Amino acid sequence: MLLIPFSGELDLGRTLMGGQSFRWRPQGAGFRGTASRRTAYVERRGQSLYVNGDGDAAFWRRYFALDEDYPAIQALLRADRTLAACVDYAPGIRVLRQEFFEALVCFIISACNNIPRITGIVERMCTRLGEPLRDGYAFPTPERLAAASDEELAPLRAGFRAKYIREAAARVAAGEVTEGRLRAESYEDAKRLLCTLPGVGGKVADCVLLFSLGFSEAFPRDVHILRAMERLFPQGLPSCTKGCEGIAQQYIFEYAKSMGTGLCRPCGAEGAADTDALRV
Repeated sequence: MLLIPFSGELDLGRTLMGGQSFRWRPQGAGFRGTASRRTAYVERRGQSLYVNGDGDAAFWRRYFALDEDYPAIQALLRADRTLAACVDYAPGIRVLRQEFFEALVCFIISACNNIPRITGIVERMCTRLGEPLRDGYAFPTPERLAAASDEELAPLRAGFRAKYIREAAARVAAGEVTEGRLRAESYEDAKRLLCTLPGVGGKVADCVLLFSLGFSEAFPRDVHILRAMERLFPQGLPSCTKGCEGIAQQYIFEYAKSMGTGLCRPCGAEGAADTDALRV
């Protein structure tokens, strides 16, 4: 059991259940989930994160970005009045640092999808194709997904995304696109490389870059965030967001949802039917 102190705010609900990750579930006063082959129960206790499970403090501190100076980032963002309102509405959101391949596959699955469906596909994938852990299942390796047959992928109910998953996994397994190579590139070059993978467009690439690889300037765009930008920032992002545009995006979207103006409809893709699901 660990108690990891942090500065600033931490809202586990908005961070874990808002479309960044799909492997956490509410449990009691906290959440239970799996990250990088580590399963744990996490709960906020005052200015500390309580962790009961696998992994050391350094891993979870990095995963939840508790080593990042969010109070300083928020102070910069508050230089703009409208953005200050966004930050103050949900100051506890943090951008997770997830394992690269897991994030890649999950956001390929997110295409024309919503959070409940994505979560179900990911859970079935891990249960059927991942290695058993002490409490749960690991995310499948690139090699395992690249070798998966049509018969093995069919029960996942991933639809048209199944072939993209397998083909992208094959290219990662072959070393054509690796975490190390992406981290060594500029944001623009890393995004271009990711977009050569099947099923990866601009939004999926930005999600991987932001929620896994630490490119805080990545700003995932979909119809919902574009509506929010048109209403809140018609002239574009304020200059105070330079270098942390992706972090600002999280605050903007959460604030826009609260406005009740139809800016951000609660679904994973335009035209999706689920009215109780958030966008990704």
